[in-house]
Amino acid sequence: MTDNGRGEIETRSEISLRVNDVDYRVAVDNRRTLLDAVRDDLGLTGTKKGCDHGQCGACTVLLGGRRVLSCLTLAVAAEGAAVTTVEGLAGDGELRPIQEAFVRLDGFQCGFCTPGQLCSAVGMLAEHAAGWPSAVTRDGSPERTPELTEEEIRERMSGNLCRCSAYPSIVRAILEASAREAVAG
Repeated sequence: MTDNGRGEIETRSEISLRVNDVDYRVAVDNRRTLLDAVRDDLGLTGTKKGCDHGQCGACTVLLGGRRVLSCLTLAVAAEGAAVTTVEGLAGDGELRPIQEAFVRLDGFQCGFCTPGQLCSAVGMLAEHAAGWPSAVTRDGSPERTPELTEEEIRERMSGNLCRCSAYPSIVRAILEASAREAVAG
């Protein structure tokens, strides 16, 4: 909050957001979440508002390549950082391997949680590739990338809920996408 020169407290800021490789300039209330800014101000409605308390993961986006809960992240805190929503995952009209695997292996049912699941999976795979251990990693040595098992995926994706219980298909899709990216990379 700043004084606007008229003795009034200003609670809005004009910020620059780079969302899905597109630059936006938007005036937001300083208390506005990234989720609401992306959905309501930018019109990118792929990211879902689930619980609005950071408990379900439906609002997961990538901020600087790392997964965040956009319902708990203030839009002003994202200024200058690269934000990727589900709309920005596909490149040049081509689905990513994780998106193809979700479709082919039925990694969704009603689809409400799918945008958050996809963004979380992309972030989780990057964390795994960087060697970050999880709570179930058996050998937490920093010199070794942990093996990506079903148990590892379930733990790493535990912040993303699916009311339809598509978890087995989600785990299979992530394993397949990881294997395809390893072969391609």
